[in-house]
Amino acid sequence: MPVQDQEPATNQNGQQPEQPGAQKEQQNQPQNGKQDGVKPDVKQDDKQDGKQDGKQDGKQDDKQDKDKKDDAEKKPIDPATKRKRILIGIVVGIVVLIAGIAWWLYSRTYESTDDAQIDGHLNPIASRVAGTVKAVYVENDQPVKAGMALVDLDPRDYEVQVEQARALYQQAVAQLGAQNPNLPITQTSNRSTVDTDSSTVVNAEAAIASAQYDYDSNVAKLRQAEANNRKSQSDLIRYKQLVDKHEIALSDYDQYLANAGSEQAAVEASRAAAASSLKVVDERRAQLQQQQTKLQEDTLNAPRQVAIRQANNQSSAANAASAKAQLDAALLNLSYCHIFAPVDGIASQRAAEVGGRISVGQQLVVIVQTENIWATADFKETQLRKMHVGQRATIEVDTLDESFEGEVQYMPAATGDRTSLFPPEDATGNYVKVVQRLPVRISFKPNQRDLNRLRPGMSIEATVHLDKK
Repeated sequence: MPVQDQEPATNQNGQQPEQPGAQKEQQNQPQNGKQDGVKPDVKQDDKQDGKQDGKQDGKQDDKQDKDKKDDAEKKPIDPATKRKRILIGIVVGIVVLIAGIAWWLYSRTYESTDDAQIDGHLNPIASRVAGTVKAVYVENDQPVKAGMALVDLDPRDYEVQVEQARALYQQAVAQLGAQNPNLPITQTSNRSTVDTDSSTVVNAEAAIASAQYDYDSNVAKLRQAEANNRKSQSDLIRYKQLVDKHEIALSDYDQYLANAGSEQAAVEASRAAAASSLKVVDERRAQLQQQQTKLQEDTLNAPRQVAIRQANNQSSAANAASAKAQLDAALLNLSYCHIFAPVDGIASQRAAEVGGRISVGQQLVVIVQTENIWATADFKETQLRKMHVGQRATIEVDTLDESFEGEVQYMPAATGDRTSLFPPEDATGNYVKVVQRLPVRISFKPNQRDLNRLRPGMSIEATVHLDKK
């Protein structure tokens, strides 16, 4: 749209005075379509006129704002106002500086991290025996109490094993009962045998003495017979001379001859008896030696036989104990067919189904303990300089939008990368220093509101107040 030409007014010096906003007023005056005798085009599109008017109005508004700004800059500032502004700026700067220092000092009194979560014990309940699931008594997310029945297995196979083990145990006990009397019997028999052998030795010694006496008697008789024989032989010689002189009767000589023969025979008999008695003495001595050997043997073997009996009894007792252990194992396996909850908590990850065949060690359900829980906060290693056990902590739980009080219970043993399945190997030459994180265990203080609503795995923000308990 054409702009109307107007002759500017001049002052007495022939110069155009500064009239802020004059141009704007001229532009804002309504145009009647007659400028410098030029008639506007009445056939121009109304839509195009509206757009051009809007653009021109916007340009005029921007120019007015610029003119006002220029006027404000050209207007002199009051010194009092300037001093007031400087004073306000100084005060604001001091306040900001004090606030920054206060914030810096306060930030040194705590360490916080959002790399934290609630932890708790997850107790996997597994079967200790193989079998077939007979009944399941829990569902996922169901609260359970310690001692509550969880799963039952078919017990019939283990009942048969119990009966077999009980029969073997009774048999072993019976054998032990039969072996136990043998020990006193053996001890009594050994004592009797040793006593008998001792008596036999004494008798043998007495027999030797008796045989020795007989031998001595026979030797004496031999000496007597020999003496009698010598006298008879002497008499026979004298009477032979008398017979030859016919001084005695022949019958008397015959009598002396018979006596001499008899005495000679008596000597031979006494000599034989003495020799026989000597043989008896030797025999008795041999018997004594035999009895003494037997006594020594029985004396030495008596404790050995007792030890054998004791060993047999101990073996029987061990067999009975082994059978008892097998019976106890069978009873334990039977009891394992009834699976109970060991702790209070909430059932989760149920895998047992009725009729399913399970193996030893197969996990059936997991119990999440909700009473014994704690917070694990993974702090950077640079945040642990002033942190120690017993410091007060604040735990903000995202799920509940609440804060809980706690304290540092344990400091970490190692960084997370050391306990990972594949720890990094810095010796490869590709070392890049990375700030490590270490898990700090924070316990909850008891008797807090909504503490029973916390669950392992919830995200939290942990703040540890340094040097405060």
